[in-house]
Amino acid sequence: MPSDVEYSPVGEGLGMRDFWIYVWLRRAALIAAHVTGLGLTIVISVLSRPGTTQDLIICFLEGYCLCMTEGILLFSAEGTIFCLKSRKNKVRFHWLCQALALVAAAVGLGFILASKVVSELPHLVSWHSLMGCCTLAASLLQAGCGTCLVFHKQLRLSSSPARLKLYHDTCGLVVYLLATGTIMLAMVSDWFQATVKGAAWWLMAVLPLFPALVAMNQITNAYLPRKKISS
Repeated sequence: MPSDVEYSPVGEGLGMRDFWIYVWLRRAALIAAHVTGLGLTIVISVLSRPGTTQDLIICFLEGYCLCMTEGILLFSAEGTIFCLKSRKNKVRFHWLCQALALVAAAVGLGFILASKVVSELPHLVSWHSLMGCCTLAASLLQAGCGTCLVFHKQLRLSSSPARLKLYHDTCGLVVYLLATGTIMLAMVSDWFQATVKGAAWWLMAVLPLFPALVAMNQITNAYLPRKKISS
């Protein structure tokens, strides 16, 4: 058997043959998630027109489908595409990715508000724009939990680091779910349905689910606790 495949507790209970197959399938899914996030962002960016309400979906794709996904998959047990070995460097890069995601979401929301002002149309009336606002609010909450986790000693918080980490990870799951929903709702907009049709539309509409499922599966398996956390 290949000796370079590291042990993962996810494979417990399976036969050795099935275990190695499962590990390599997880690695293949990880690579596919990287490719899907980057590819989807590039394709939608090429199809969109700058200076329109389409800027919101572009910013959300760049922020969440690309930056946030990479910031989460950075800690995958199956490896990372970045040359970062130490935990400290990974945490720093994670913070950079999450900050870029937050900035991209804020810029996207700013673009769509400015576009509505210029066109004299009502603000935030579509489902994907409303969910985008909810995503941005949840992202701010997640960033706050992450800040409290990093500066736990300096802030002298009563909650334990383990509980703060649980809050941060749970908020991350909610943010990712909201962001994926926002992107998928944008796929059913009049612009996107007029631009992409047929089987290509169905493929593009469900593609955001794949990196989301990989990232959320990693969080629930590796970070969320299986027993009660003390305060």
